[in-house]
Amino acid sequence: MYFELKKICERPSLWAEYTAESLWTHPDTAPGMLDFHLNSELDIASRRAVSIDATVDWLTSRFGVDIALCDLGCGPGLYCSPLAEQGMRVTGVDFSRHSLAHARRRASRRKLTARYIQANYLDWQPDSRFDLVTLIMCDFCALSPTQRQQLLANIRRYLKPDGHLLLDVYSIEAFAIKEERCEVEHNQLNHFWARDDYYALVASFVYPQERVSLDRYSIFEANGQERTIYNWLQYFTPLELKQELAQAGFETVNLLSDLTGKPYQPGSTEFAVVCRQMSS
Repeated sequence: MYFELKKICERPSLWAEYTAESLWTHPDTAPGMLDFHLNSELDIASRRAVSIDATVDWLTSRFGVDIALCDLGCGPGLYCSPLAEQGMRVTGVDFSRHSLAHARRRASRRKLTARYIQANYLDWQPDSRFDLVTLIMCDFCALSPTQRQQLLANIRRYLKPDGHLLLDVYSIEAFAIKEERCEVEHNQLNHFWARDDYYALVASFVYPQERVSLDRYSIFEANGQERTIYNWLQYFTPLELKQELAQAGFETVNLLSDLTGKPYQPGSTEFAVVCRQMSS
């Protein structure tokens, strides 16, 4: 047991394993992730309702409503639905069947034309182009450098020449408060990881030079099943993000404190950018 615990608590190499999709699609965790999405008082899987409403208001005022919008990682359609109600032609992409089922039910009840596609947005190749692509809730930070390059290259192919990309990220101020730890918790988060009895061993690591953090969850169920989930996050300065976007062919138009359109203020744990494709 000593050597097994020692191995679990050892720092893995950077981006060694990637399990993001399983968090949203595993039959034990997918319903819990949807519950987190729909809790309007928590900033866990989605923003609080008041923040979502403010973002929708800002998006419609900034870009208008006569546009085609694609929301990558749309979840249960918390942005897609109100934006479709405002008149945008909305497409949502997500790999969670549970979240998309909720989004489609909501669209059906409200007779919305929002289109939802179950796919991994890293691989998705649409047959239409968009005026605006959004990547919300710091999804960009959960991707490795290679995945980010792949995603940005894909977005360039389906973004209209005069279209915009909007995304938010965690800042280095958020990275500064991350701490390394290793602890065990019984049935963590009220059976979030499994329906039956289990222990979760949580090992958190920071990679100072690369400004990356990892929360690794090792789940040990009473029935003998085991699995490990890796939650990687990249943190950025505004300059670093602008440079990475520029290398992928995007010019930053607006630097913001958040997705409600507030001007950027140094010291925040998050910030957002609006960018567009550089002219050839």
